[in-house]
Amino acid sequence: MVAGGLGGMMGDGSMHSLDTVKTRQQGAPNALKYHGMLRAYATIFKEEGFAKGLYCGFVPAMLGSLPGTSIFFATYEFTKRHLLELGVPETVTYLTSGFLGDFAASIIYVPSEVLKTRLQLQGRYNNPHFYSGYNYKGTIDAIKTIIKREGWPTLFFGYKATLVRDLPFSALQLAFYERFRSAAQALENSSRLGFWEELLTGAAAGGISGIITTPLDVIKTRIQTQSEAHIIPNILPSDIAPKPASSLAHSPGKTDSMKFSATHSKSLHTSANSQIAGASPASSSQNVVRIGSESTLQALRVIFKAEGIRGLFAGVGPRFVWTSVQSSIMLFAYQKILQTLTGIEDEFSF
Repeated sequence: MVAGGLGGMMGDGSMHSLDTVKTRQQGAPNALKYHGMLRAYATIFKEEGFAKGLYCGFVPAMLGSLPGTSIFFATYEFTKRHLLELGVPETVTYLTSGFLGDFAASIIYVPSEVLKTRLQLQGRYNNPHFYSGYNYKGTIDAIKTIIKREGWPTLFFGYKATLVRDLPFSALQLAFYERFRSAAQALENSSRLGFWEELLTGAAAGGISGIITTPLDVIKTRIQTQSEAHIIPNILPSDIAPKPASSLAHSPGKTDSMKFSATHSKSLHTSANSQIAGASPASSSQNVVRIGSESTLQALRVIFKAEGIRGLFAGVGPRFVWTSVQSSIMLFAYQKILQTLTGIEDEFSF
């Protein structure tokens, strides 16, 4: 558990800025200034800074990472050991163990993921460069505001979508990792791998799994960042031109126009679009499609129909880099810390 928790924190912490870039690209796919991984990274850094921009949401990420990965690896190793003893095929064992490990940890990391994702989409407090619909002062303020305005169940928004993304990701990641590691051990003719072999096996496992599950990650991000306030993401308030007084009598009021439900989201977007005049291409091009269904397949169809394959794979670049590097660091640290702790235990055992 200690090795898993520390390894997870090291991996997540080192790649948090790229995760922020991915979240912006997925939550605001029509914001041209976030198109391209390097361009988005440079834009966020220039406009919002490192700590308040690229590393916004870092606190809830770490609060969920340490206990979450501890539970994950404890469950994974326990399940793997017992399934192998029962004679279950290795591939099935690795997939099942990764699946169950992530499921056990989900109760911890889903609320932290909701907080992290919203803060990442928001960026700095009172952000003048990007309008997300959120404006939290920090983690504590985000928790209080969400509970007060939307209710505590909101902290578990996207629970199903997160599981749909993370369960197959973790299962594939550990299955690929165990297979790649076994192949590397066979090539090296040793159970102990070198520094680069350990890093490369973890990176390959995480990167491949990350690409495969990107559409599921897009759905998770959209659901967790939806709220009544989050109607016109990536459009600055200054981009919305006021309507003439003569037209207000025939237009819905502000309160009514900001309400959302799955049954009238289309008309709401039409109303919002009619208020946009001369929006800067750097901040918007059109409204982001909202997810009004609990069905993953339906959500995939909605996004594909509205945004095409590019919408389904929004943020795939930073997600690939993030999952590759995060996985390599996490799994490398996990193996080394585990070996160190095992050596210490053996030294003091009688």
